[in-house]
Amino acid sequence: MKRFVFAAAAVAVLSSMTAANAADLPRRQAMPTKAPAYVAPIYNWSGLYLGINGGGGWGHTSVTGPLSTGGDFNTSGGLVGGTIGYNYQMNQVVFGLEGDVDWSNLKGSAPCAVGVTCEAKNNWLGTARGRIGYAFDRFLPYVTGGLAVGDVKTSATGFGSSSETKAGWTLGGGLEAAISGPWTAKVEYLYVDLQNASAPVGSSTDFRSNIVRGGINYRF
Repeated sequence: MKRFVFAAAAVAVLSSMTAANAADLPRRQAMPTKAPAYVAPIYNWSGLYLGINGGGGWGHTSVTGPLSTGGDFNTSGGLVGGTIGYNYQMNQVVFGLEGDVDWSNLKGSAPCAVGVTCEAKNNWLGTARGRIGYAFDRFLPYVTGGLAVGDVKTSATGFGSSSETKAGWTLGGGLEAAISGPWTAKVEYLYVDLQNASAPVGSSTDFRSNIVRGGINYRF
């Protein structure tokens, strides 16, 4: 009987010691969970923007009437100016309105009578256009078209010069890309036809140009 009581007491003591040791052991910390991968938000093209643009152009112009060049002659030169626009994005389709005014030095000359040379020059060019594009996140290819307005000055040696502001049309396309924060960059092509402007001695000048230019815009 004494042996049984002693054995039972020993078992009880050992059990309490084991429980106490287990309580003193540090708890196993949970394995850290991996943070989900960062996914950049899809770029949104909506909003107002301002910018600058510049580039060059080339074209074909003709003077008809009493002072006639007998066909087209080449014009070329540079442009630089400012841009304002607004975009509205619906899913991936981007609708926009854009206007710009550029100083222009597009010009060319050709014989238009015996001993007479005619020069046609565009001094400034403005456009008001609609744009529609399809956004591939930070890249926006687009088509554009609308109103073109500019000054066409025609000079003829010995007959003075004539200048007229003409309204015509423009059509083209381009690619714009988001480069950093609110900044975007674009390159575009425009075909511009300023119709028939008045020229000396009752003649008229048909001024047409192809324009390639780049631009930097700041979106608000």
